Amino acid sequence: MKNMSLYIHIPFCKQKCFYCDFPSYANIDYLKEDYVDALCKEIENKNITYNIKSIFVGGGTPSYLNSKQLEKLLITINKLNLDENIEFTMEANPGTLDEEKLIVMKNCGINRISMGLQAVQNSLLKDIGRIHTFNVFEENFKLARKVGFNNINVDLMFGLPSQTVEDWKDSLEKIASLEPEHISAYSLIVEEGTAFYKLYEKNKLILPSEEMERDMYKITKEILNFYGYKQYEISNYAKDGFECYHNKVYWRSKEYIGLGSSSASFIDGKRIKNIENVKKYIEKVNAEEAVTEEIYYNSKEDNIEEFMFMGLRLIEGINMEEFKRRFNINIMDIYKKIIEKNIEKDLLEIKGGYLRLTEKGIELSNYVMSDFILN
Repeated sequence: MKNMSLYIHIPFCKQKCFYCDFPSYANIDYLKEDYVDALCKEIENKNITYNIKSIFVGGGTPSYLNSKQLEKLLITINKLNLDENIEFTMEANPGTLDEEKLIVMKNCGINRISMGLQAVQNSLLKDIGRIHTFNVFEENFKLARKVGFNNINVDLMFGLPSQTVEDWKDSLEKIASLEPEHISAYSLIVEEGTAFYKLYEKNKLILPSEEMERDMYKITKEILNFYGYKQYEISNYAKDGFECYHNKVYWRSKEYIGLGSSSASFIDGKRIKNIENVKKYIEKVNAEEAVTEEIYYNSKEDNIEEFMFMGLRLIEGINMEEFKRRFNINIMDIYKKIIEKNIEKDLLEIKGGYLRLTEKGIELSNYVMSDFILN
């Protein structure tokens, strides 16, 4: 039986964060019940016969569902062929968790929680639109430990408006000392359509300089290394044995199925996207109509570009033999000049059959990756 990963989308939020450009909504709570029913129906109707190696329930804020809704959804998911060593992650926001929900999650097979924190300073949390304080996060984190979760990721963000290098250091130190198994440390990207973008357009968003951001990135590696976290992807750090299997599916351009509104699938060379409108999604599922909005057939060039862009994010880099296996061509036959140029600039290196970014290359990764676009 073929292995597969699932992504399941929950589009509800208590409040939309100012930096968020994900398809999530803060004013449609009245649709929660109907959405969970429709999602369960979609899961059942999909007739998924694969061996499920990983599941990621993301959003939005999955933990914003109530215990009954969560339980209903998780019971439906558990009817699928789940691998005995499945990695089963759910995103959870501080301020939307309680003991009852955590027990439901634990009893229904979730074995990894990804908690969005972003910063430990309450003033920064308020400035980016988070609904919780650091104190609430700490209480929720300890509660998750008490209920028995021994694989927790914490999301942090640097390059935030008014954030200093000291603030960032403080965030890293405080979180590392709580000893989660995994830490994701992303730099803020001001995306179109977000509240931050509107401020940015009006010159009202005071962001750290590029140099400061670089310092923040360097500090991240130093502090997290010191606490025993190994960097395995540009923005992700884990203790031994706790790298996120599900995210590596994306970075290695492997197949996955998306369920729920606005979710995406990559399967049999096709990129499939579900409709974004939550109400329409519910109506279509209930009318037993297809919820697919678009199907894009990847060309060989698309596949090669994606393999390069995603694979170079991994610290180990790209397995050159696997490239050959996948595309029936030597990586050097396509990219020789580009690879040599970047090796000369000390941005790329080849080691043990892997092509990877150097330390300097990681800092300039966007610049390096744009080189791999095929014309």
